[in-house]
Amino acid sequence: MMLHGKGGGAKTPRGLTPARRAALDILTQANRPVGAYEMIDLMAAAKGKRPAPVSVYRALGYLLDHGLAHRLASRNAFVVCGHAHRAEEPVIFLICEQCGEAREATSFGLTRELAGLAAAAGFTPGACVVEMVGRCERCAEPEGVSK
Repeated sequence: MMLHGKGGGAKTPRGLTPARRAALDILTQANRPVGAYEMIDLMAAAKGKRPAPVSVYRALGYLLDHGLAHRLASRNAFVVCGHAHRAEEPVIFLICEQCGEAREATSFGLTRELAGLAAAAGFTPGACVVEMVGRCERCAEPEGVSK
């Protein structure tokens, strides 16, 4: 399994409006999943003006459509895409239940297995996002013990 850092992997497409750029910047800096209404609050704090929810959802939709972000269904939140990958390639998110960090990973073995499973069922997959919840290395350390 390959872990990927936040942001920096995908090329930034043309057509980033100020709202889209603000949403991307917030996701890049957050280092954790961010819900749409939290994003509205963060944009309001940064600009002094509260954006309309529909404009934030449009910006997030653009980021999703262009591979710059992923939606985590279990959290109803969004994270920046940690690397460039094909749309049909499975992406695994390791989500810490304590601190909320979400790390993006891929696995060539999982990709191969899921492709075989889909083919055997005559299924044509679209996006595939796997969410694994647990504790990150930092939060899993016993209290008072540091490496």
